[in-house]
Amino acid sequence: MTHQNSMFDRNQFLLGTFASNCSGGMSVTKVPERWVNSWDNNLRLAHLLDDAGIDFMLPIARWIGYGGETNFHGNVLETITWATGLLAKTCNINVFATIHTAANHPAVVAKQLATIDQISGGRIGLNIVAGWNQPEYEALGLNLPAGHEERYGYAQEWFDVVKALWSRTEAFDWEGKHFQLKNILGDPRPTTRVPILNAAGSGQGRAFAAQNADFLFTPAIDLSRSGEEVAALKQQGADAGRSVGVLTFAHVVCRPTEKEAQDYLKYFGKDNADWDAVDNLVRLQFAHAQSFPHDLLALIRDRMAAGHGGYPLVGTPEQVAEGILALHKAGFNGTTLSFVDYAEEFPYFRDHVLPILESEGIRRAVA
Repeated sequence: MTHQNSMFDRNQFLLGTFASNCSGGMSVTKVPERWVNSWDNNLRLAHLLDDAGIDFMLPIARWIGYGGETNFHGNVLETITWATGLLAKTCNINVFATIHTAANHPAVVAKQLATIDQISGGRIGLNIVAGWNQPEYEALGLNLPAGHEERYGYAQEWFDVVKALWSRTEAFDWEGKHFQLKNILGDPRPTTRVPILNAAGSGQGRAFAAQNADFLFTPAIDLSRSGEEVAALKQQGADAGRSVGVLTFAHVVCRPTEKEAQDYLKYFGKDNADWDAVDNLVRLQFAHAQSFPHDLLALIRDRMAAGHGGYPLVGTPEQVAEGILALHKAGFNGTTLSFVDYAEEFPYFRDHVLPILESEGIRRAVA
């Protein structure tokens, strides 16, 4: 191991972006300025983030869109190739690849990430998805197991194979329930510890994350209940002998005045929301996943339109900073950020919000 990945720095509140590889990003909206997920736009964004000291970029792996007028997330850049290209063109930022275990052989993924580790100087991360979106499974000719136990049982063996390939130095056989491998060896292996992320809402999913992930990704729907939840998740990791950080995701509408921010939120997130796509997204989440609390459906539906269910950071730079400080106070180790147009809106956040977070001591200024 040559150095520690900066994601493991627990001395500052981590900031990243989410879903810039997807059409529309995190905003299920019809407004013409919604995010265009072209390679050029992603590279432009990556350079802005890298220069500003943002910690990571996290993609969504998606194979079919959610319909509606915009077919939200119908156009998605594949995450391994996306991450590789961004890492080759940046200097400090970490980039995750999001991988569906059922659609990707663990031996292939282990070698892909070991290769990207060399390209990036140890800045690649792995976001493991055990599966929830049944139409996508059908599109790929796969069956989505009804029970979370089976999904995470498969994911556990999948990741056990990856870890074996990253740690063993001689060829081995693997005789498991899901994988039977003969005389296999992982060479090269990552030179740094690869940060592992997992988004989990079910009991089985959170047990998997506590046992395997460095970061558990969970919504911050209601901060009055988040403090206890985050503490419990960290304790679950500690009980498994591991230090597990908890990340959430947020959507930013930052403007010079609160009225400007609220007016823009109404414009893109209500008046011009793609409600057919929103309802398809909510229906699938509640049918096959347990990421969101079911007793907050009405609130979640509105937040799905604005930011895919992310915590709203809406207002002046001071108000947005206050929201991030509240996430920090609730015990989260970091959050992702999304914008209607990431590359156009991030510079204002960089110039006006980051300095407040630095003065509050939860972020360090870029050297």
